[in-house]
Amino acid sequence: MAAGMDEVRWGIIGCGNVTEVKSGPAFNKVPNSRLAMVMRRDAAKAQDYARRHGVPRWTSDADALIHDPEVNAVYIATPPDSHADYTVRAAAAGKPIYVEKPMARTAAECDVMLEVCRAADVPLFVAYYRRRLPTFLKVEEWLRAGAIGGLRTATITLLRPPSQADHQPDKPWRVQPEIAGGGYFFDLASHQLDVLDYLLGPIAQATGYSANLAGLYVAEDTVCGSFRFASGVLGTGTWCFAAAPGQEAERIELLGSAGKITFSAFALSDPIELEVGGQVERFQAEPPAHVQQPLIATVVDALLGRGDCPSTGVSAARTSRMLEQIAFGIV
Repeated sequence: MAAGMDEVRWGIIGCGNVTEVKSGPAFNKVPNSRLAMVMRRDAAKAQDYARRHGVPRWTSDADALIHDPEVNAVYIATPPDSHADYTVRAAAAGKPIYVEKPMARTAAECDVMLEVCRAADVPLFVAYYRRRLPTFLKVEEWLRAGAIGGLRTATITLLRPPSQADHQPDKPWRVQPEIAGGGYFFDLASHQLDVLDYLLGPIAQATGYSANLAGLYVAEDTVCGSFRFASGVLGTGTWCFAAAPGQEAERIELLGSAGKITFSAFALSDPIELEVGGQVERFQAEPPAHVQQPLIATVVDALLGRGDCPSTGVSAARTSRMLEQIAFGIV
């Protein structure tokens, strides 16, 4: 709990697309939480966001937001290349931090973020919001109940054709390694690997290969990897962002001694399946209007000393390290 905090008054650094529906409105809907200020380098866009979302104050200066006495917690919603820098600045001001995923471009940057927050005694949380969505909590329930027996393997598949934007000269920031750390693998596989970290525990070892096979941008577009969880469960993954149109696929399959669980990390409204002895049980739950709200509620609870948040800088740094190990062989 932050000293003397009885209400979390948030400031957002980088009020872009992710904050429009997924996260921003949730800060005003969680009890004992409100959005006090927003920042964007484009002053007109910051002012427009504040007007549309009923935020009382806005600025184009990140330091002004970080040091504002009305703001007592900071949400960093910028691309990954600035996560470490803003975290260092917010920690120095003694402000708790909630940062978008992936946590940073590299595991080394994650380590810097963890160290500055430890030194400043500042909590650090990361927006891996699947850890509190009903679909994944149901998967957790099935696993804890031993519904598929002893777990054997975890298999990730993600196949997508290039987007129209990938063919344009001005590439999306998500395929610019200097901003994102890598390509779409870092942006999307991070969700999949993090939810497996939550459900199955930490990955102890990982290896893999990456390649740029379509030549549309400099980042990797195809990745294959294998990994071993600390529990002994084995896993594999195939990610291709240069697949043929019509060949799209995305699923995670958990195979056990008595059955299997299959679910999607991204089609949040799709049913998940438990198959045992030829019988299939399905579970389907609509995600909340603001998908980050359940996780944000746990962040607020943690800051007010009334609960814990399952997605911290420590857990998110593990995911970033796995991304590097699988894509680049960095240990």
